[in-house]
Amino acid sequence: MGLGEQAVLVRVPATSANLGPGFDTLGLALGLHDEVEVRVTGSRLDIGVTGEGAADIAGAGEGHLIVRAMRVAFDELDISQPAGLVLRCVNRIPHGRGLGSSAAAIVAGLLAARALAGAPTAADQVLPLASMLEGHPDNVAPCLLGGLTIAWTAAGPAGLPQARAVSLSPRQELRLVAFVAPEPVSTKVARGLLPATVPHADAAHNAGRAALLVAALTAQDTSLPAGAGLLESTEALLAATEDRLHQEYRAPAMPRAHELVARLRAAGVPAVVSGAGPSVLAFLDREPDRDEWKRMDSIAGETGIEWHISPLAIERRGASVSTAR
Repeated sequence: MGLGEQAVLVRVPATSANLGPGFDTLGLALGLHDEVEVRVTGSRLDIGVTGEGAADIAGAGEGHLIVRAMRVAFDELDISQPAGLVLRCVNRIPHGRGLGSSAAAIVAGLLAARALAGAPTAADQVLPLASMLEGHPDNVAPCLLGGLTIAWTAAGPAGLPQARAVSLSPRQELRLVAFVAPEPVSTKVARGLLPATVPHADAAHNAGRAALLVAALTAQDTSLPAGAGLLESTEALLAATEDRLHQEYRAPAMPRAHELVARLRAAGVPAVVSGAGPSVLAFLDREPDRDEWKRMDSIAGETGIEWHISPLAIERRGASVSTAR
């Protein structure tokens, strides 16, 4: 197996992990995408970056996360490292804001390398290595598969843990609003605040809420009996997005995000910290009108910092790879 000369184009979505109670398990693909075009050359590494984080990563060289992921993929495929690579990156996913920018870069690198090598790019071929590089599967799974994903690890070859995931289709009327924080928070710092153990009651609470959240996000038929219509209500989403495992513990690293979640929820808006934060994601059961937008903007303003507030679609297909023109 060798490397093709034709450039490849990879498009990867932003993601939100945890979604409140589904710590390291649930994820949602969002309608905000990075794109990278990659081709093999005879010599040197040439990286061009525009958009989010361009000033910080354009000179990263071999330390660029996409390049690092590509190198690992070439090794896994037992292919000699190319003499040169040209990358042209268009970044739209904010860095360090809890919207899956690192997962997007890892997935982009793995897909680009496999496409250049003529290897399969199906999600099940990429997920285990992507999860290993990211450290957990809850962002890379929705990035690859799209929609709402449930990820877990199971024994793979030689008994080693291997990431698995399934994708579900969220209901069509669901609307998302992102409150993107003005400053980043390190995922390592956020994870470092988590305790080694949690009370059994809190674990049981989150297990029930995570199950309810999956049902509330995917319920399709309000004509079903036994309270099925309740699943599509704001009341169900508020209950389903409650968390006791991580958000409270991480509050010292992102006090404004913690405050915004609390204020939104007190106003009846289902809201969670997105991933490791500090951005916030709100779930709505209908398209917000002008008064609703003004209300959410006013609530965000009460935290004392300037949030970038925008609607986000759900990306239902996940990452894609094609031949560049």
